[in-house]
Amino acid sequence: MRRLLVTLAFFAACVVALSFLLLPLVALFTHVPPGTLLDQLSNPVVGDALVVSAKTSAVAQALIILFGTPTAYLLATRRFPGRTLLVTVVELPIVLPPAAAGIGLIVAFGRVGLLGGTFSALGIDVSFNQAAVVLAIAFVAGPFYVRQAIAAFEAVDGHLVMASRTLGAGPVRTFFRVVLPLASGGLAAGVAFALARGLGEFGATIVFAGSLQGRTQTLPLAIYYEFAVNLNVALAIAALLVIIAAAILLSLKLGSMWQSSRLGSRYRYAITASS
Repeated sequence: MRRLLVTLAFFAACVVALSFLLLPLVALFTHVPPGTLLDQLSNPVVGDALVVSAKTSAVAQALIILFGTPTAYLLATRRFPGRTLLVTVVELPIVLPPAAAGIGLIVAFGRVGLLGGTFSALGIDVSFNQAAVVLAIAFVAGPFYVRQAIAAFEAVDGHLVMASRTLGAGPVRTFFRVVLPLASGGLAAGVAFALARGLGEFGATIVFAGSLQGRTQTLPLAIYYEFAVNLNVALAIAALLVIIAAAILLSLKLGSMWQSSRLGSRYRYAITASS
């Protein structure tokens, strides 16, 4: 009897938790008819925000991968004084309040910020334009990729790396031919998490870049703007973001399943060939 009660308690807790997480998502698609949601997607505000989000997220993701990958590899493969502090610096934006991140970006890269004079001398302005949006997305989403990439590189078997070096491959060749393929699953997960986080970024962007339609207004900012103007448009944008986020996560899971299946097939083939 006691075991049954414990089982029922766990089941009830699971139902409550899943219902709490699922109900707001269901409400987005049922508050108004689906046809109405689709009609609202033709609103110019939605189109402009979608273009801004796509452009800025693509550039931010490229920068995150370009600079985040070597950073993660260094932190994953080297042990040196201060490493823990550097990893903490990487992780700090994850827990930093978005508004604080936006203020930090302003006083660092704004016109009167630490690098504002340097940027002005070079003719670069990163306040209230798409460059500011890119910086805001990279700042809040980059740590998700770097942290996941560190874990992926740490999971690579060091013996395989040593074997590659022993066979004459240089560090660069070993990195691209051995380390990257082995860590590709974890890196892909990091890209997916960073992309999803970047598409949903709101606080740092509105503080640092503002919300100018067609210039800096991303999809989350458009939701905030349309919430007071046209609730149906806000619901349509929110539903669109849910679909995009779900597609990213499902693609990641399907990719992981495919990679596991491929590795399993290779393993079974190796066992068969050796027997």
